[in-house]
Amino acid sequence: MNESQAQSKGGHRPFVALVTGASSGIGEATARRFAHIPRVRIVLVARRKERLRALADALGPHTSFLALDLLDEDAPERVLAHLREHHERLDLLVNNAGAAWRANFAEGGYANVKRTMDINFDAQLRLTEALLPLLRESAPSAIVNVASTAGRVARGGSGAYSASKFALAGWSDSLWAEERPHGVHVGLVLPGFISTEGFPQAELTGRALTRWIVSTPEKAAEAIYQAGVERRPERYVPRPYALAAALRVLAPKLVRRVLGGGAAQVMTTTTGADLAERERS
Repeated sequence: MNESQAQSKGGHRPFVALVTGASSGIGEATARRFAHIPRVRIVLVARRKERLRALADALGPHTSFLALDLLDEDAPERVLAHLREHHERLDLLVNNAGAAWRANFAEGGYANVKRTMDINFDAQLRLTEALLPLLRESAPSAIVNVASTAGRVARGGSGAYSASKFALAGWSDSLWAEERPHGVHVGLVLPGFISTEGFPQAELTGRALTRWIVSTPEKAAEAIYQAGVERRPERYVPRPYALAAALRVLAPKLVRRVLGGGAAQVMTTTTGADLAERERS
C-alpha cells in the first residue's frame, strides 16, 4: 500500500493512522509526516495531554488525541473505544512509545529489565492485541513497530533496552508471517542514534568526532512512513547502521572486541528517563 494506494483505498474513505509516543521526538515527527497523506485521520497517543493538544491543533481538525499511560490496565481498551467511536477503522498502527534506563545488570537487576520490558515490549503487545481485529477489518492495513539497532547489536550498560528491542524485532517477524494472510503488513524500523527528548545523545552531539552519527526524528519518521504506507519490511535509520547488524552475524568476535572497548562506552548515552530520575533523587 503505497501513497497512491492509500489515496484510492476505499474510494473516498479516510486513512486512519494511530501513533503512540506522539508528544515529542520520533512520534511527533511521524504524525507531522502523516499529515501530508490525503484524507488522513491521525490519532495521537501519549501521556502528556497539553503536548498532544498543541500538536493536534497544529495538524488540523482531522487529528484527535488520547492522553493516557500505555502501562495502565485499561489503556488498550480505551484506545480501541476511541477508534470505534471516531473512525470505526484503523489503517496504520505505529508502536513507537518507549523508554530506556541505563544500568549494568549487576546494578539494575531484574527490576530495571522489567520496567523496560513493560513499556518497550509488553505495552506494544497489549495494544496490538486489542487493535488487531480492527486492523483485520480494515485490511489492507499495517503495523509498524519501532525497535532500535540496539535490538540487533547490544552494548554494555544498555542490556535491558536491547532485550526489549530484540524481543520486539523477533515478535515483529513472527507477527508478519501470521498476519500476512489477513492483509495486515508488519514493518520494522530500527533507529540508531536519534536526537530526541527521550534520547538527547548529548555525549555524541557534543563531540565533533561523533556528532555525524546522530540522525534526526524526521529521518526516522520517513522510515516509518516507508515501512507502513509503502509496506517495506525493515528500515534502519540511518541505513548504514544495517552493517552493524550484519557484522554481528558474520563477525561476532570482531563486534564483541569493538563493543568491549572504550568506543562503546562513549556510545552508551544518557537518556531522558535517566535525567528525570536524577532530578527526582
